[in-house]
Amino acid sequence: MSKELDPQAATLIQKAIEAGNPEIHELEPLEARRFFAETSKAVAVEKRDVGQVSEHNIPGPNGNIVVRAYWPSDDVGPFPVLVYFHGGGWVIGDLETHDPVCRWLSVRAQCVVVSVDYRMGPENKFPAAVEDCLAATEWAATPGCLINVDPTRIAVGGDSAGGNLAAVVAQKCINNPQIELCYQLLIYPATDLTRAEASQTELSEGYRLTGVLMDWFIDHYLNNDGERTNPDASPLFAKEVFGLPPALIITAGFDPLRDEGLRYSEKLTAADVEVKYLCYEGMIHGFMSMGGWLDKGKEALDLSGDCLADAFSKVEVLGKNKS
Repeated sequence: MSKELDPQAATLIQKAIEAGNPEIHELEPLEARRFFAETSKAVAVEKRDVGQVSEHNIPGPNGNIVVRAYWPSDDVGPFPVLVYFHGGGWVIGDLETHDPVCRWLSVRAQCVVVSVDYRMGPENKFPAAVEDCLAATEWAATPGCLINVDPTRIAVGGDSAGGNLAAVVAQKCINNPQIELCYQLLIYPATDLTRAEASQTELSEGYRLTGVLMDWFIDHYLNNDGERTNPDASPLFAKEVFGLPPALIITAGFDPLRDEGLRYSEKLTAADVEVKYLCYEGMIHGFMSMGGWLDKGKEALDLSGDCLADAFSKVEVLGKNKS
């Protein structure tokens, strides 16, 4: 790992310190959501123009789920689909905080992005988020659910807690006859909620995502500590990962989640899953959502979109393999 923090990331951390804002773990969840929503705007990548945006209420396991769909242009499809789960520790974040990211990926990958407003803790604890994300993926894979989309070219993705949910959903789709995923986009995913990896200790202070904040998130998400090793909470603990779709796994050198992202890539590789793994050495957790401040955030967004486009191109419209 690089010994030096990227200068832009170092400046961002210093400005956050000088602002004197409260720490997220010091706030109640509702306050934390408002604070995160407001501070996210200051560092978010610019919003790219897309062809169309629509919101839908779709059936979920415990009432309707709101999803927001982005079309990359006004061209007639069918477009491939990325079902995207936002980050925020399963407690904060929403459709608005990740709107710029979804727009960027839609345009870069030339796909429809379906962003999911899944239930969060502590009001709705594990496995509510998993259930909603799986339901949204099943909906997106249903022919006719959206106009001008090809549900045979479908991927899942997310950042941080969303990367965790994407990995879990991908595992649950292995034997799901309704869904055949062609890709998974895992951006600094949380894969081991036991927090046993070395980077969880080495980088537990000073880089925005702290050990205290990680425990705050996990305590609000899980019902008890015994669930930390449940594969639906910690996908690294899954016994079977054979048959998963190809994956892009991105980590950051100064992120407590770095090592578990690497370990998950190694687990998939050992199961003959095609994996592209990349660690942005000088970056911190959440950098892809900070593309308005961090150049590497835009770079990672572009890479993610390009890898998605490549994966979609390998599956012909209507799901027939290219010769």
